[in-house]
Amino acid sequence: MRALCWHGPKDIRCDTVPDPRIEHPRDAIIKVTACAICGSDLHLYDGFMPGMESGDIMGHEFMGVVEEVGSEVNGALRKGDRIVVPFTIWCGQCEQCRRGNFSVCETSNRNKAVADKTFGHTTAGLFGYTHLTGGYAGGQAEYVRVPFADKTQIKVPEQLTDEQVLFLGDIFPTGWQAAVQCDIQPSDTVAIWGCGPVGQMAIRSALLLGAKQVIAIDRVPERLAMALAGGATTIDFSRESVVERLNELTHGRGPEKCIDAVGMEAHAGGSVDALYDRAKQAVMLETDRPHVLREMMYVCQPAGVLSVPGVYGGVLDKVPFGMAMNKGLTIRMGQTHVNRWTDDLAKRIAEGQIDPSFVITHRVALEDGPGMYQTFRDKQDGCIKVVLKP
Repeated sequence: MRALCWHGPKDIRCDTVPDPRIEHPRDAIIKVTACAICGSDLHLYDGFMPGMESGDIMGHEFMGVVEEVGSEVNGALRKGDRIVVPFTIWCGQCEQCRRGNFSVCETSNRNKAVADKTFGHTTAGLFGYTHLTGGYAGGQAEYVRVPFADKTQIKVPEQLTDEQVLFLGDIFPTGWQAAVQCDIQPSDTVAIWGCGPVGQMAIRSALLLGAKQVIAIDRVPERLAMALAGGATTIDFSRESVVERLNELTHGRGPEKCIDAVGMEAHAGGSVDALYDRAKQAVMLETDRPHVLREMMYVCQPAGVLSVPGVYGGVLDKVPFGMAMNKGLTIRMGQTHVNRWTDDLAKRIAEGQIDPSFVITHRVALEDGPGMYQTFRDKQDGCIKVVLKP
């Protein structure tokens, strides 16, 4: 089969690789009908996440049709079922899964010993996302093996198109969880850093959850235009001071809730801390660029909430933790517990409350994927979200 494979930083290739097969009785094999390039895939593309090996299959946002099931799937799936696959692999039996904390499943990371040493305790296995999270083949391919397939799946209504439901596997529940973590009240202003795909979903989620005002921060014109169309007030950080504009829009009080939809590769123009981060990153004294975290801690209203869906990979420097502590800020973060949210979100799509396909700007064949990685990374051609059709 064909698959997009990682061969080093900025080196993604469409290779011919062996077809997946059933390896465990709870496995299923699906034929992929649609997949996407996610913003967190760029952390692998840029070489900032440890644990990748040459030939690893990329991608964790995908869906398809069931081709084969293992003997212990026990009727949860049948050949021909149409499913979205969440990026978090979960067993459904461990203590964390029973609590609904699917992204920290205690069982699904087959490299648990390595993850325990790195993180203190393992996280869940993830598709296409380094050997620290299990080394599972990703979904930017013609076929995928889905472990724990009786649980790690989302059956979708036949009346909804692939593009309407594809993002149930990652960016829609990720944006939704980011907003839910804010405990939004009707009087709240929610500020969101980053108007990429997750930021766009967070904007619409915050409004669906009743925020009085949503403010979106970015510098890319196409992303800011999409945020404005979704109901947000926008700030172009390349043209105006984020701190001054937020104070103006909140009458000097600051936003009650702040969402970091950027993560480890924050851009901050020519600010002093941005130059500092790039210098330390270049000599490997810092792995991540936490400009957004610093800015959120500074501008957030005391007793507010910081929600962090943006991915961080390692060690941060000069984060003003004392500022956050003294202001009494609550910080909530983590990979998404996808299946905790998907029943509700699928219903909202079916009822017409939201059509997540609004975010798609590019549709290409799988073999065109390597070039689209660079287009997406460099924000060329108005690219916000890429869907691949194997």
